[in-house]
Amino acid sequence: MDWGIVLAVAGAASAVALAGAGSSKGVGIAASASDGLISESPEKFPALLILSALPGTQGIYGFVAAFFVIIKLGFLGGAAVHVTVEQGLQIFLACLPVGFNGLISGIWQGKVGAAGVQVVAKHPQEFMKAVILAALVETYAILGLLASILLLMGIKVG
Repeated sequence: MDWGIVLAVAGAASAVALAGAGSSKGVGIAASASDGLISESPEKFPALLILSALPGTQGIYGFVAAFFVIIKLGFLGGAAVHVTVEQGLQIFLACLPVGFNGLISGIWQGKVGAAGVQVVAKHPQEFMKAVILAALVETYAILGLLASILLLMGIKVG
């Protein structure tokens, strides 16, 4: 068994799994808060959809990092490259920033989005302020993605 490849693929999988779990939880939190308001004010659905969907981006960032790994390993349109155990470990560790940042920020963004639902309920004209506050949490997911990409780009394989 090629343990270098195993570690690298585990890194890609962890980026998707951790960031995806954060997105799932965050979307669930915000959407649950939105459901109650939709039952009373269905016309507010577009604003609530945006607040509920925002935490879903973390899962996308995890997928982007995994895609970088897949390309680096030569799994698309070519032969897989040889990866030493050390290189595989480097790739695994490079995937952790996007995975963990996505996990934590996805959940917190869902909580901020759920609080934004209250803003939409009481002051619908202030909707964009709620979106901006939720987007602040996004910054850290983006930084995790950038860190993972930069780390992955610095790892030489093959």
